[in-house]
Amino acid sequence: MKNKNLNSQMIKIGGGLLAGILIPSAAFGCACGCGIFEVGTSSMFPSDEGGMAFVNYDFQDQNQNWSNSSKAPAANNDDKEIRTDFITTGVQYMFNRSWGAEIELPYAYRSFKTVTANPDVPPGTVTKVDWGSLGDIRLKGIYTGFSEDLSSGIDFGLRLPTGNFSHENAYGDVDRDSQIGSGSTDILLGGFHRGNLIESWRLDWFAQAEADLPVLTQGEYRPGFEIDGAAGINYRGWSLGRANISPIAQVLVSERTKDYGADANSPNSGYTRVLLSPGIEVHLHPFKIYADAEVPVFANVNGNQLVAPVLFKMGLSYMF
Repeated sequence: MKNKNLNSQMIKIGGGLLAGILIPSAAFGCACGCGIFEVGTSSMFPSDEGGMAFVNYDFQDQNQNWSNSSKAPAANNDDKEIRTDFITTGVQYMFNRSWGAEIELPYAYRSFKTVTANPDVPPGTVTKVDWGSLGDIRLKGIYTGFSEDLSSGIDFGLRLPTGNFSHENAYGDVDRDSQIGSGSTDILLGGFHRGNLIESWRLDWFAQAEADLPVLTQGEYRPGFEIDGAAGINYRGWSLGRANISPIAQVLVSERTKDYGADANSPNSGYTRVLLSPGIEVHLHPFKIYADAEVPVFANVNGNQLVAPVLFKMGLSYMF
């Protein structure tokens, strides 16, 4: 009877996710590269049956113009700065030691500086556009049935177009690749693993990767295919009272192909980058706190694109 009830529950949840997928909506696709925030330490990996509610804050200030693998003159790029705050709330729930689901509800606030098309001001005048929007809602299923300790898993789902991809000022200065939303529905597919590296030193390791493939697009804009990955180690030998403290070191890799379509700036899109990220995680059951800084050590971009000298991530989660 218990298995029948569980199967019935899973069918209902799967039907709800399918319904959400099939309902047309209007995307917080991120040409600025925010997909890198979706991979990282094992703090978000499921470890047992039950749920986890979380809120994450991510920040990046893209204020340096790059071309190929080096810094380029700011005059070569009409866009001068893209400053974005991301706040994501969500719930992850493992129904048993094999199957679970997750939903993420993101919001972004963006400040964008670019050379304006306003004909009433001197050529080269920079304007600033500020706006916020609900982002792409991410729906994912999780399978961790490869081992009893849930150390390996895969996730799969969709990123839905629920954000604004048509925000404008009076002169049309916000291009599609600078919008918070992209207008696309994307297939998500990823996996993760964690394990012990050196038990006597209390060192663990982890790895995660996620692919984001746009399949349904709106208007004349198709964002690039993106793969983000992370690998790192963490030390679990520190404690302060009931709190377990783990310093973390990780490498992040991000690859994105060019955007396409009449509304895309294809020559100035697509990149490869590698980031080093020191971080720390504090586990005081039932809470987890995480923070890191992500510093690019290699970037190769097509054309001229704005990059951030450092990215920041913080998260708070509650286990239930």
